[in-house]
Amino acid sequence: MTLSRAEAERRLQQIFGLEKFYDEQWQVIERLLRGERCLLIERTGFGKSLCYQFTATQLDGLTIIFSPLIALMRDQVRALREKKIAADYINSERAQEENAQTIQNAIDGKLKILYIAPERQENREWQDAVRQMHISLIVVDEAHTISVWGHDFRPSFRRIVDVVARQPKSMPILATTATATLRTQQDIEQQLGGLFPLRGDLRRDNLRLFVVKTQSEDEKMMCIAHYLKQLQGSGLIYTGTRADTEKYAKWLSFIGFSVVAYNAGMDEQTRKEIEQGLMANRWKCVVSTNALGMGIDKSDIRFIIHTQIPASPIHYYQEIGRAGRDGEKANIILFFNEAINNGEKEDLQLPKAFINQARPAESVYQKVIELLKKEPLTERQIVKAANIRSTQVRIIKADLLDQGIVREVMYGRQKVYEYQYNAPMLNFVQFEKLRQAKLQELQAIENYVYTQEPRMKYLCKFLDSVNESEPYENCDNTTFPKLPIVNSQYYRDKLTSFYENELFPLLELANEKYHLTDGVAASYYGISGIGQMIHKSKYEGGGDFPPYLVGITLRAMRKFYGNKHFDYIVFVPPTVSGPLVEHFAMSISELTHIPLLNAIVKTRPTEEQKQFQNAFNKKDNVTDAFAVTTDVRDKTLLLIDDIYDSGATLKEIGKVLAMAGAKEICPLVIAKTLGSDNL
Repeated sequence: MTLSRAEAERRLQQIFGLEKFYDEQWQVIERLLRGERCLLIERTGFGKSLCYQFTATQLDGLTIIFSPLIALMRDQVRALREKKIAADYINSERAQEENAQTIQNAIDGKLKILYIAPERQENREWQDAVRQMHISLIVVDEAHTISVWGHDFRPSFRRIVDVVARQPKSMPILATTATATLRTQQDIEQQLGGLFPLRGDLRRDNLRLFVVKTQSEDEKMMCIAHYLKQLQGSGLIYTGTRADTEKYAKWLSFIGFSVVAYNAGMDEQTRKEIEQGLMANRWKCVVSTNALGMGIDKSDIRFIIHTQIPASPIHYYQEIGRAGRDGEKANIILFFNEAINNGEKEDLQLPKAFINQARPAESVYQKVIELLKKEPLTERQIVKAANIRSTQVRIIKADLLDQGIVREVMYGRQKVYEYQYNAPMLNFVQFEKLRQAKLQELQAIENYVYTQEPRMKYLCKFLDSVNESEPYENCDNTTFPKLPIVNSQYYRDKLTSFYENELFPLLELANEKYHLTDGVAASYYGISGIGQMIHKSKYEGGGDFPPYLVGITLRAMRKFYGNKHFDYIVFVPPTVSGPLVEHFAMSISELTHIPLLNAIVKTRPTEEQKQFQNAFNKKDNVTDAFAVTTDVRDKTLLLIDDIYDSGATLKEIGKVLAMAGAKEICPLVIAKTLGSDNL
């Protein structure tokens, strides 16, 4: 199809209300209209989506956009529909019936643009349906996800390549990303075939870059509280874990800021409401894992703060790229805790753990292979038999499929994985190369912390997009002074009060059927020495839990449950800790004058829950392991334990108490493990 730029911009005005294209945008569109294939590498906010949206409106058939960004799907489909463009999306947020109807609409030619999450390529219904669609353009958004060298690579996304390979050579293809090194670029080109690369200047002069090196997590919290008073507008604070989103949001709220936490563990409706509130500047900041931001089309984010160093300069560039998309100044602050813990800098431990755990050990792969040699298994059966997490099984499964060691087979309506006769040996060499590459990228972002050269230049150089002829003058190594460390008595006192009176993590346990309410913990296991105190008593012969733990747990109970009347206190019987929890419950009973009831006993031995790596096995470990020996009918009970991890034990005991007639069961624990939260 041929179309002059003048005519294209006339149509652009009619459809999108925009006057003209950037030269680079038109270059992409012109090539796509001619049936060519392109890889577009441009900074966040450049307008990559307009390249494929406009092209889609000019072609006869359906444009399919593969995108891992659910928020982007929602935002862009809403905006397209406002422009009277028939668009829809398919992802895990929507009901099966909605997705099925959207697929049928695409087959029937009722859609012009269809967004779909790449993991849906594993859905057999989609695999059959896509062959029936009249496709005129395929777009691979966030294309770095199909490359093993890309910073968010997901093995299942490679199935996009299979869809592309089935299309005629004359089919236009567009791959887009804001973050691709030359190695990633070459891998994408090789996989999708015949792509014409267009790489723009990734420099962002309006981002003001700062690094703050601290000696503790408490210093980070004090600094952020101080800095927020001076930062204009609204912004994002990124943390490394879900637990930290709650901790920082509660801390900043305690100090007096309007703040909300966001993470992938929240239900869909809550996430949508927070995203809408972000767009409307309802809060000073949203505290989030990197689950928030990708695909959020908000141009006036005025600051982004990272409390945890990301895994690489690529991750960091992408995440800070969400700020200042309107071209106005935005402040970017990265914290780095230099304190040494177990021989390593504190802030390197979390990303290093993520890298080392991204793929299980070779022995775990072999364990799964041996299981499948014996019999075909479903994903859930593999999880239970191998005693590994579901996320690990999905990685192993994708890799074994990719190497031709197993295959998917339908047994009735059940998908199982079957060992291939004469399958090749597992090739683990490439995985180890990838792990080493990721560790080198982590070293590169640590080097960013300590570099003396302009910070934006450092990031662009890493992304193979540096312009040596232009000045880089937008960081604390060039134009701006270093940010001060804040460690005043005022903030130290505030932090102590916060830990002892406000943090109190929520335990999401509510179950109406079993009369179980949400519960509360006094703290997180890894904060303010709480874990060390518990470990000393539980595993080092340190005697009963100290009075400090009794006091902080009592404050958590009173703040969370208020004036609720409890008939009795009951406690979880021990696995290895002897009478520790019973004695702890006795202390709470004496201080609250709530009678203690020794009502729960074990009917069979159980193992420590920490031995099990997934929720299925944790649940199996405690199912039918408890009985109620005392009358609890119509009673409101405070159920006490020491540590909350998966919640399986409290849920099982809540069930047996409810079956014995308890009216309400309210959990209270000393500490919630950081491991009970994921990204």
